[in-house]
Amino acid sequence: MRRAQFAMLISVLALGACGDGTLRTFGSDDRSPEEFDIVPNQPLETPVNFAELPAPTPGGANRADQQPLGAAVAALGGNPAALSATGVPSSDAALVNAASRFGRSAGIRTTLAQEDAEFRRRKSLFNWRLVPDNEYNRAYRSQSLDAYTWLRNVRQPGSNVATPSAPPQER
Repeated sequence: MRRAQFAMLISVLALGACGDGTLRTFGSDDRSPEEFDIVPNQPLETPVNFAELPAPTPGGANRADQQPLGAAVAALGGNPAALSATGVPSSDAALVNAASRFGRSAGIRTTLAQEDAEFRRRKSLFNWRLVPDNEYNRAYRSQSLDAYTWLRNVRQPGSNVATPSAPPQER
C-alpha cells in the first residue's frame, strides 16, 4: 500500500513538473507558421479601360489584397476608412482638448511602456521563485483595488460619494 501511495505521489509530481508556464502567455514562440495569418487574395479584376489605370505605387496597397481588419469593422457597422486615419478624428476633438487642457506629451505611450518595463524589472530583481508565477500580477499586486472594500467605504454615513450602481453582492 505504501509503495502505491509513493508511486502516485511521484507520478503527480512528475506530471506537475511538465508544465512550461505558458498558460498565461498569449502567443507562441515555436516559430511555426500560424494558420490564421494566411489570408488568400481577392480575385483579380479586369479593368474596363487599361488607359485609366492609376499609376503604380511601389510599396503601396494592392487592390487585390485582403484587409481582414477593415472587413471586420465594416461587418460590425463601422467605417473601415477610420482605421487608416491619422490624427484625432473631429468627433473626438472636444474630448481630447478637454483631457489635455493642462498639457500633454506626444510620446506618452512610449514613456509609459518604458517606465512599466523598468518598474517590473525592479520588482522582479530579487523575487525569484521555484514555481513560476505571473510576474505582472506579482509586480502590481500592491496597487490593486478591492471593489467591495471601496464600496463599503463610500457608502458609510457621512460619505458624500454618490454610488448609483455597484458591483454584485459578495457570496
